[in-house]
Amino acid sequence: MSVLVCWFSQAQVFEFQTSDKGQSLTHRILMDEEYIIETIYQENPALFVLTRGGFYQKDGSQISAKLEFNSQYTKDSLKTFRWDRTAWKAKQTKDQILDGKWLMAGRVKPEGEQRRDITRSRKTMKFLRDGCFQWTAFNTETFQFFGSGGGIYTADKGNYVEQIGYFSRDNSRVGARLSFEYDRKANDWYHKGFSSKGKPLHEIWTERPKE
Repeated sequence: MSVLVCWFSQAQVFEFQTSDKGQSLTHRILMDEEYIIETIYQENPALFVLTRGGFYQKDGSQISAKLEFNSQYTKDSLKTFRWDRTAWKAKQTKDQILDGKWLMAGRVKPEGEQRRDITRSRKTMKFLRDGCFQWTAFNTETFQFFGSGGGIYTADKGNYVEQIGYFSRDNSRVGARLSFEYDRKANDWYHKGFSSKGKPLHEIWTERPKE
């Protein structure tokens, strides 16, 4: 048991497989010390299935979360979820300089920075953990889900690269690599480049305060 506890405390990204109607589904788990996200997707052909996440508590092999978002909420009405982690397998990853939970805080315009209130219920959060990333747009009050995408990333010497592994809005974008410039200033991350649709962007993300 002590080996399992040690392994779990060190790993931050997990995966396991299930099947549905003969298709293999990947479950990817991203965690830090307080927050968990599970995303289920099919790799070939690419298909986004669902994502859910929120603040969690551990009880032995059980993890219980009060969800902030659930892409299937209109179908299952779930605001809490419970996992049994015994089948989870740690994914071989490594720490990255931008690891953390980030909230969209604004954009840089020709006339200057335009900031938004990060305490409002409508949020866009990017969760970076050990070389994996996921962004999710949601509303904590209404449980509206606006979209999500994720995959793997690297950040080094001002260069940030994402490779899309799943995307709720457009499965055809899976496999695309997007390159950006980044600049870390105190609690802010300045993110400059082009979106998945080829539109220029210059975003400001700020570290989400701990609950």
